[in-house]
Amino acid sequence: MVLSLAESLPSLVARRFTSAKESGHLVFSQTQLTTIHASGIPYQLRYCPALAKKQSEAPKLNERKGPKPDPFQDPPPDLTLVEIPKDKPTHFLVLNKFPVIPNHFILATKPFKEQTDILEREDLEVTYACLKAWSEDAPQGYALDSQRRLFAFFNSGEYSGASQPHRHLQFLPVEAMRGSESDPWTPLIDRFSTTGDAVTDSSGFQQLPQLPFVHFALPIPPNASAETLHQIYLSLYKAAVTAVNNAAPESARDHLPLTTKGPAAISYNLAMTVSTMMICPRRSEHAQLTIDPAGAQDVVQAGLLSLNGTILAGTLMVKAEAEWDELRSKQANLNFVLATIAFPRQDGATPVL
Repeated sequence: MVLSLAESLPSLVARRFTSAKESGHLVFSQTQLTTIHASGIPYQLRYCPALAKKQSEAPKLNERKGPKPDPFQDPPPDLTLVEIPKDKPTHFLVLNKFPVIPNHFILATKPFKEQTDILEREDLEVTYACLKAWSEDAPQGYALDSQRRLFAFFNSGEYSGASQPHRHLQFLPVEAMRGSESDPWTPLIDRFSTTGDAVTDSSGFQQLPQLPFVHFALPIPPNASAETLHQIYLSLYKAAVTAVNNAAPESARDHLPLTTKGPAAISYNLAMTVSTMMICPRRSEHAQLTIDPAGAQDVVQAGLLSLNGTILAGTLMVKAEAEWDELRSKQANLNFVLATIAFPRQDGATPVL
């Protein structure tokens, strides 16, 4: 698929992001940034006090009236970027209204489709087109470790960190995620294609032995077709469902179905770059840290960390100073958080499909 844009995708997003920020149509929140490690793998840790403010200002459950508004149903023109394809739109690109990383944008379905349904070929085709379009504007000699790249992620299910029921995938520019040009951090998903850390199991799935949670990855061939992308996704999804089935004691297993359409059987995060697709089944949206109360004054649910698909980029965010301090001071805390929100790895637990 070709996006058929009048200007390059990076230029379009940057121009509209700046305009929306200056006009107040989006609210950008600054973050502090550092690097911590889980089993030797670098993770970005961001501290965003504005998250605590947003939580404290949210209406209480008994104060809410009516259904939650859908931000992807007739989004504001100042945030909407383009409809895809132009002749008969099935999707559109829109800026994130509350970003913490510059040029954060979203791909949403034009008609309402469930976030908890299994992704369709068109969803992956447009996602891949955006990933390619972003890198095609890179300088000559572009390589995988170049800064001009996109990280795409998808949150599905009640434990995934998803915030909206309308189907959408999200994009973060890798160059905007870095703290500086000299920052050595690269997205976690890149380790499958750049470091030689990944191992391939008997079913052909790639895994990183250092990660403390169940995950699966597969390479994406150059110029992959929509059908190829969809088959890669379904293979990963089935592996994740099988892993969730295998994680329960035999007597308690639900034997989740391996269907390829309709509602997904599990909660999961999906990540995608031009070269790799990765999945992580989820069992909890949150992990609870024991923190110093002195660093969490006036913070709602201090110590309760909510994580989404950005964990597959090797990044996470906290809202309280005490959370920030606790994760920086003890490396074991990050391993605990990752094993809590996902399924802990066990030797020999690779699913057989």
